[in-house]
Amino acid sequence: MLKTLDLNGKRALITGAGGGIGRAIALRLAESGMKLALSGRDAGKLMRTAALTGRPLDMLVLPADLTTQKGVDDVMHILEGHFKGLDVLVNNAGMALSKPFEETPIEAYDRIMAINARTPFILCQRCLPLLRKSECPTIINIGSVVSHKGYALQSAYAASKHALLGMSKALAKEVAPEGIRVHVISPGGVFTDMVRIARPDLTEEGMIVPEEIAELAAFLIEHRHCGVIDEIQIHRTGKEPFL
Repeated sequence: MLKTLDLNGKRALITGAGGGIGRAIALRLAESGMKLALSGRDAGKLMRTAALTGRPLDMLVLPADLTTQKGVDDVMHILEGHFKGLDVLVNNAGMALSKPFEETPIEAYDRIMAINARTPFILCQRCLPLLRKSECPTIINIGSVVSHKGYALQSAYAASKHALLGMSKALAKEVAPEGIRVHVISPGGVFTDMVRIARPDLTEEGMIVPEEIAELAAFLIEHRHCGVIDEIQIHRTGKEPFL
């Protein structure tokens, strides 16, 4: 049996924790006894995630727009004051966009790059001083199969996820000597609320579900002794991006 790291009492910041993959990761890590800072734009959804953990008193609910300087400053100020440190950062918040290249507004391009690439970059910068004090410092960035491939109607989304993957690879090389692990999980089509709205014709059958991504995230955190795992890709045949 593989030896696992005891996560009880360890602290994590999860972005996009109000639903989908972020909520699933929060619930899985809460099962392991972790204290969580849950961030996202919708306070109500974050409160629901905290309640679903069954341990709301161990959860920090931090609604904020992390694409703004104030949002990042507010979250980090409260997190540092309450947790006094950090062991795990999960950059999960993301935005998808399906538009022909020539019809993609620059404002939409800027927004998707801000959410999917710029904010994770900034949060990694801000969290590194806290992670350096941890015994199990880990960063998990949620990418996409689109981090590697290009699909019609997804130029802005692909650009943002390629940027996230490239940043993660470079950061991993820089901080590996300090014992900080940087991972990317690159799923294909995941059955989330965003997908349900965008493609009501699709069903859960044969698709990845958020809980599978959550199990991968937990594995990466718990099995640090297994060596460096740079990246995990997961998709089902015929179930790659479809937005």
